[in-house]
Amino acid sequence: MDVPRELSSSFALLAPPGVATRTRLKGLSAGDEEVLRLVGAHLGSLASSDLKRRCGDGLEHSADTWAQRKRVLAEQSSSRRAGSITEATHDQWTLSRRVQLAHIQGLEAGVRTIAHRLSLLVGEKVTKRAPGGYRTQREWFAKTRRLHLLEGRLAAERTDREAGRVRVVQGGKRLARNRQHLEQAQLTEDVWRQRWEAARWFLRAGGESGKRFGNETIRGTPDGEVSIKLLVPFAHLADSGRDRYVLTGTVAFRHRDEKWADRVSADRAVACRIRLDTGRGRWYLTASWTIPPARTVPLAQARTGGLVGVGADTDHLAAWCLDEYGNPVGEPRRFSHDLSGSAAHRDAQVRHALIRLLHWAVRHRLAIAIENLDFQTETTRERHVRRKRFHRLISGMPVSRLRARLASMAAELGITVVAVDPAYTPRWCAQRWQKPLTAEARKTSRHDAAAVAIGRLALGHRIRRRTAPPPAHQSDGQGHRTAQASYGGRGREGTHPRIPGPRTRSASPAPRAKAGDQHARHCSGHATEHGSWCQDLLPLSL
Repeated sequence: MDVPRELSSSFALLAPPGVATRTRLKGLSAGDEEVLRLVGAHLGSLASSDLKRRCGDGLEHSADTWAQRKRVLAEQSSSRRAGSITEATHDQWTLSRRVQLAHIQGLEAGVRTIAHRLSLLVGEKVTKRAPGGYRTQREWFAKTRRLHLLEGRLAAERTDREAGRVRVVQGGKRLARNRQHLEQAQLTEDVWRQRWEAARWFLRAGGESGKRFGNETIRGTPDGEVSIKLLVPFAHLADSGRDRYVLTGTVAFRHRDEKWADRVSADRAVACRIRLDTGRGRWYLTASWTIPPARTVPLAQARTGGLVGVGADTDHLAAWCLDEYGNPVGEPRRFSHDLSGSAAHRDAQVRHALIRLLHWAVRHRLAIAIENLDFQTETTRERHVRRKRFHRLISGMPVSRLRARLASMAAELGITVVAVDPAYTPRWCAQRWQKPLTAEARKTSRHDAAAVAIGRLALGHRIRRRTAPPPAHQSDGQGHRTAQASYGGRGREGTHPRIPGPRTRSASPAPRAKAGDQHARHCSGHATEHGSWCQDLLPLSL
């Protein structure tokens, strides 16, 4: 018999340490675009060479090697540009190490799954906790070969990680592979070349506090003017003083515009990045800056008054309000989204669903509870071999991005997000809450019931409902004889108000002392003990 593991404690998600906003650079002339292309291509070549040297250093990287790389870049550009390039290179190498570790963990999960299934008899049935054996001897033999292949890949990846070796493609590995499959990617060679060159450009600069408008290299003013500090090889193209080139187009941020204007007016650090979207032929400017860490609200305070339980699915977010006792209040809500299409479309759909959810939570002035989902070990190829539909289902759910975006957007509105352990939630919510919450006028889905279960876990309650005890006796030791206590219900002790009017067709009963009057009860030491009392005579007919 499987023993359920102990659930981990709920916790409040932390807000991100920085924010970013993006806008389009409109009204650029042909000369502006030519200057941006020249500067981006020159700095991109320097960034590619620096990334190559950083990958060659491996684990032997130190502050001295970093300073040496920066001096080499400063001779070909400037000190500020060299600092931005080396910092971006270090971030990219660190990201590659994290991706490498995730790939190793996926290979390990695949090796464990195949080894377990090979140890079983052919045709052995699957259990709740582990997959069964392979169906045929032919499939068993094919998986033995795949096991040797995965073990070889795993050994190579472990060797690279121990040596500090990573493989990074400046511009993206997917775009590089599309060069060999242009027809399949529906691209021409010229279009692919434009995308490849634009992806390898480097047009970014870190912010500097105390400098004019918070950035000396790529500067944006509150009036919308954008200027770039040109390098020595392109100084003859400057149209302003101190080797600066002012773009003819202006910018206006539609999101966080007031915060951006306050920072640049106070000369606080603002990092800027310029990017070209070759598909649309548009230039974009992204401004980012760090924010002070948000004050973490204690769980006891976040649970005051209840919260909103949210269950994530592939096409919608199911939400239900719960009071502080864990009882669902009102009707469930659904916030639909479409995860088909391009990555930009899916990201926009997730943002749209989240902002509707957050506005609904703001109206109720409640915190939000969500599962701390992570399908890293569940999306491996060998985990669900025959359940291809389920594998596509969990692989298409952007749980990590959804959780990160929810925490970021909730911090802007001052809403606390509580993460709970997702173990056993789908099974227990169907057993405990789906049927009781279903009525003739309301069909409760499994995801709606999961929202109630998630909210109860975040409130510190158990998922299961309070069920009526077996009718062995009617004493108070039996416990509550109701399935769920209503909010604001009266207790068992105390004065109950008298309902006016006759309750039946018979005459109304004579008035008597209320149960709450202690003088009318036969208690020791009260006036009722000293009153006169006489037993009536028995009737003669008995």
